[in-house]
Amino acid sequence: MRTLKTRRVTAVSDTQSPVPDRQLSAALAADLDAADLRSEPLRRLWGEEADDALGRGMREPILRAIAGDAGALATLGRLLVLGMPQPLDPVTSALPRLGAEGLVALGLAWIDGDAVVPAALLRPQSFVDADGMGEWWIASDLDETALAGALPADHVLGVGGASRTLAEIIMPIEVDRALDLGTGCGIQALLVARHAGAVVATDISARALAYAELNAQLNGVTNIEFRLGSMFEPVSGEAFDLIVSNPPFVITPRVEGVPEYEYRDGGLVGDALVEQFIRSAPDHLTPGGTAQLLGNWESRGAQASLTGRAGLDRLASWVPDDLDLWVVQREELSPLGYAELWIRDGGTTPRDAAFTPLLTAWLDDFAARGVTAVGFGYILVRRPPAPGTAPLRRLERLPQPVSNVGGALRAGLAAHDLLANGLPTTLLTAPDVTEARHLLPGNDDPSIIELRQGGGFGRTIAVDPALAAFVGACDGELTVMQIVAALADLFEVPLAVLWVDVEPRIRQLVLDGLLTPGEG
Repeated sequence: MRTLKTRRVTAVSDTQSPVPDRQLSAALAADLDAADLRSEPLRRLWGEEADDALGRGMREPILRAIAGDAGALATLGRLLVLGMPQPLDPVTSALPRLGAEGLVALGLAWIDGDAVVPAALLRPQSFVDADGMGEWWIASDLDETALAGALPADHVLGVGGASRTLAEIIMPIEVDRALDLGTGCGIQALLVARHAGAVVATDISARALAYAELNAQLNGVTNIEFRLGSMFEPVSGEAFDLIVSNPPFVITPRVEGVPEYEYRDGGLVGDALVEQFIRSAPDHLTPGGTAQLLGNWESRGAQASLTGRAGLDRLASWVPDDLDLWVVQREELSPLGYAELWIRDGGTTPRDAAFTPLLTAWLDDFAARGVTAVGFGYILVRRPPAPGTAPLRRLERLPQPVSNVGGALRAGLAAHDLLANGLPTTLLTAPDVTEARHLLPGNDDPSIIELRQGGGFGRTIAVDPALAAFVGACDGELTVMQIVAALADLFEVPLAVLWVDVEPRIRQLVLDGLLTPGEG
């Protein structure tokens, strides 16, 4: 064990960085495992309601539930999950291999007299991917609850909502080389490393990289290389099969007095950081390589509110026409709604004196560029596997609940590639598709027929009787042309006329995943 010096607690602004050490990390992981510091044991320890309350920033229910419990799990729960100082002796007992001094050596705590004071949070994080369920320990900076105030500018965020969203949309594909740009605490790099031969994780923050490396060590992941630098500078001249990024996309006024949080603010004006990423990423993609990220984009000008697509169209203009582009806008906020969201995210509420000046700065910034709305969603850019093929260009607004988005994106790209060679000979109705018919009272014929997708993007598509009948007949027994010919006879329509009508709509159902290729 290395020689250590204790130190007293300093001000919140005196942030401490982790010190990755493979041997000490292994000892800590063994202690955490022995204490059963996992999501379900913690939830059983203090109860489901208290656990849910922590997600809303309330730790008092947990403290009441484990009051007087000096066991290893309760002690480490208070110290590492809640970020509260704990007496030295119980911490030493809970960490028999690492010891409290080892925790200090890793940069995760201080010793102040007879107390161990946390310098970071360390929480279990569950995940589900194509290989099944798993869980990691993820270290990050103390949150607003532990700090009892606003976050410092160099805050390294743990696994937040955006991190979970990006994890859900990354396509489950095996690749040789992957890049996690702006890795933060490293959660995306860990996920991608499960399906990549090698991963490069970059960040402009040395503190973030230290957390990411420590988290890789804690979880025994060895195929990640960590590099310091801005945007694509650390990988100049290199190409990857998969690039993922949860970039600091939050649009922030560039004026004095507005905090610039490293974990969310890229230091550029408006949505310029997302634009820079999208314009630069194709140069680092192999043939068939894909970049996936989350982002914000601005709608500007008087026509923006009329078309409802101004932001999506601006984004599309950043991507060369010969590349695949798939954008899914999940929500759109007004300038006021956007400003309030991110001011609160930094720990400032309308009760604080700083709230109104910050709100004014945000609204002035949007007004200067004529911003009428800000969109948020998923962006996928792909270099086509073969040159000369017609690119995919999908710009969608999908506010409805979604699931298995990564799988749906992968299937959508595969369908696009398949359709480049024409419709398959046979088609199958996807197993999650149902049909709904709406009839007026006393009328036997439906006025509306809808096909509903149970998974993926949860699409609801209005169809006419002919297309509904076609989908109903897609069981793999008859070919596409046999079904259409039978429908032409049934509806007494010339085959050529019916084919011209239904063929593009059948292709769209294949692209949307409601129809899948048959075996023939």
